[in-house]
Amino acid sequence: MANDREVLREIWDGRIPVCFQLDSSEVNGLQAPDPYYLMVPRLSYFPLVTDKIRRHFQRYIHPDKHDAEMWMDFNGQPLKWHYPIGVLFDLHIPEISLPWCITIHFDKFPETELLHCTSREAVESYFMSCIKEADVLKHRSQVVSNMQKKDHNQLWLGLQNDKFDQFWAVNRKLMEVGSDETFKYIPFRLYEGDEPFIQRLVKPVTEEGQRKTLLQFLQEIYAENASKVKVTTHGVEPPTDTPLQWMSEHLSYPDNFLHLCIAL
Repeated sequence: MANDREVLREIWDGRIPVCFQLDSSEVNGLQAPDPYYLMVPRLSYFPLVTDKIRRHFQRYIHPDKHDAEMWMDFNGQPLKWHYPIGVLFDLHIPEISLPWCITIHFDKFPETELLHCTSREAVESYFMSCIKEADVLKHRSQVVSNMQKKDHNQLWLGLQNDKFDQFWAVNRKLMEVGSDETFKYIPFRLYEGDEPFIQRLVKPVTEEGQRKTLLQFLQEIYAENASKVKVTTHGVEPPTDTPLQWMSEHLSYPDNFLHLCIAL
């Protein structure tokens, strides 16, 4: 399993400074609210960290919208709540200067672009479905199926409450490898701009039994264009000779997927 604890801790502690601003067209009254600044965890999801944002801006919108679903955009692009915050940031890196300025809305929900998220339970359901999908790929679902409900709860509460030790006490089981020291397949999602993410079945070893590198993985996906591809995850570009298995164990998000942002 993952054994470079310092790497795991650095990844967990990643933060992004964000400036939240209410859409000026939704201000009800003469005085616009001050922006709200937060350091948000890269590994979390916006609905888990924006309760304070909602309370801050609610006073400045029309009373009819107080119970409306809150959503946000960056440069006019709605931000998908079910993508981890770090992925959303890495997708827009070329356009971002810090703090990351995000616009808050309570009106005109973009039905065709965003999924609805009316509660934290929706985030929990999505997160746990990703955990289960990743375990199917890594262990044919043998780990998750042997977990108890309290283990599922501990994973979720560790993420929700930003508790590294609580989360990894259970997640280490999901990172265990078999006798061949690898997972069956590598859970990953590739992101290119606004396109739907890419997933495929990719093994962590070559046909010769050697550990597959990031470059070999890219060659499998992008063929002759692999050398032109720039990969970003957690705000850094991993060296192309990094073993894919090591990346999966140490650079996966809490949902157990590698989330790789691609620039060609």
